[in-house]
Amino acid sequence: MPTVTSLEALERAAAEFEVGDIRLVVEPSALATARRSLDSTGLLLLGEVHGVRENPLVIRALMLALGLTGLALEWPDELTPVIAGYLAGRPLADHLTLWLGDGRITAGHLAVLRERAAAGPFDLTLFDGPVGADWSWSRRDEAMAERILARTATASGTLAVAGNAHTPTGPTSLGLPLGAQLARQRPGLRGIRITYGGGWFYNLEPRRFRPRIPRVSVRRGQIRLRQQRGHLVLDLPSASEATVPQRPMPRLGFPGDPRPR
Repeated sequence: MPTVTSLEALERAAAEFEVGDIRLVVEPSALATARRSLDSTGLLLLGEVHGVRENPLVIRALMLALGLTGLALEWPDELTPVIAGYLAGRPLADHLTLWLGDGRITAGHLAVLRERAAAGPFDLTLFDGPVGADWSWSRRDEAMAERILARTATASGTLAVAGNAHTPTGPTSLGLPLGAQLARQRPGLRGIRITYGGGWFYNLEPRRFRPRIPRVSVRRGQIRLRQQRGHLVLDLPSASEATVPQRPMPRLGFPGDPRPR
């Protein structure tokens, strides 16, 4: 089952998650572009589809390849003390926003976060949260950008991870996304988009990808960071469902809550 409904089951799934090298291949031109973004802005964006088991391993691989100690996640900022306690070695404390079920939070993320914290200096920022009565899609992204800019200042730079609708650095049909809001303040900011070659993910329910990446990458099974028409793309040939904490609950009124009104 891809979902868990108790703290005990979530901690057990995190403990059983194998944190290791996914053999990320980084093309030199892509590495240079990512480094320029970090050197000029202190930030690099990563756009994911929530609920993929491999996502936290991709995050870890990018942090290692780029020498990063800063990470920002599109998780409710109310969870900051909960996660801080967990990374300090204490049992995971309960909180309502752990159980949204949209795949942002997974057992694999918890395992990777604890491993990174144990490995040395590690600066974690959680940047989703309420924005008030004037809520809109663009206003939520503006508020998330403000939190990132206010809270991330590591010398090595920060990898900021959000759903891929939020990471473009220009306007989209949805409005002005997080990436564009950040790029206004930090010109030179670049983003990586994960392209999934097929498989499954969990976002409120099991869902399936349609194959979308070059056949050569699928055939070789390579997880590769490359440039495509000036954009940074990370090919993930095959995705699998993450273990996601989810409990039935009414809508919270929280801007990141994916459940319908």
